[in-house]
Amino acid sequence: MLLQPPPDALVQADVRRALDEDLGSGDVTAALLPDVPERAYLLCKEDAVIAGRPWFDACHRALDPQVRIEWNIEEGARVAAGSVLALLEGRSRALVSAERTALNFLQTLSGTATATAAHVEAVRGTGTVILDTRKTLPGLRQAQKYAVRTGGGANHRIGLYDAVMLKENHIRVAGSVARAIAKARDAQPALPLIVEVETLDQLREALAAGCDRILVDDFTAADRREAVRIARAAPFDGRIPLEVSGGVDLAGLRAIATDGVDFISIGALTKHVRAIDLSMKLGPPPAR
Repeated sequence: MLLQPPPDALVQADVRRALDEDLGSGDVTAALLPDVPERAYLLCKEDAVIAGRPWFDACHRALDPQVRIEWNIEEGARVAAGSVLALLEGRSRALVSAERTALNFLQTLSGTATATAAHVEAVRGTGTVILDTRKTLPGLRQAQKYAVRTGGGANHRIGLYDAVMLKENHIRVAGSVARAIAKARDAQPALPLIVEVETLDQLREALAAGCDRILVDDFTAADRREAVRIARAAPFDGRIPLEVSGGVDLAGLRAIATDGVDFISIGALTKHVRAIDLSMKLGPPPAR
């Protein structure tokens, strides 16, 4: 997988905000250390998919532009517990001042990438694509969506501006699925249009009216399979892909994928974040 790096301006803005939050008027504890050249190593304490190197590097370079960071792994690599991920050489005070913020980015984004990779593996061979949602940590949406891509998933809409997504309230106000679709097409003809449906009748209406993707929300297994059958049969012939959302967990993921849906969107990838256990220690890494 060719991973597109995150925009540098995004990374720098995230890092400035995070360092300002942590350092405030200055690291009073680091000031107790002699400011001398020092080495450090970055250790991963559990199996993981690593994501967030650009943020980790930027945290350290913001405080010590001359720091040397030698990575032993590529972004997106799977690593085993006990792996030394990187070696660092820089000023002692800058290394310890940047440590927590750098680890916060790396452990959080690696957690998202690791969870995504597990979900992608669960549907391997089915053709179903794993999507994220907008259920992200405030201020870290772009970073977490990058981590989803690092883990092998794909991104749903980034925000409320880059796609039209019609849900229950929009359909209720418009009076029908078809009317809601017509109104959305008139207002935003250039944007992708996604329609969430709750019944098979609404599915048929959305298929007939036309859109870019249909999200079948909280369907039973039987209704989900019928939705796939309807969408792929004449006259619709599979032209509009189906997305499943709601009530999705890792254990039941493959069963949903084998029903033939095109996408499964999972808020837990970015909402239920379990950070990967990482540590950075001064000195050389232990001999193995």
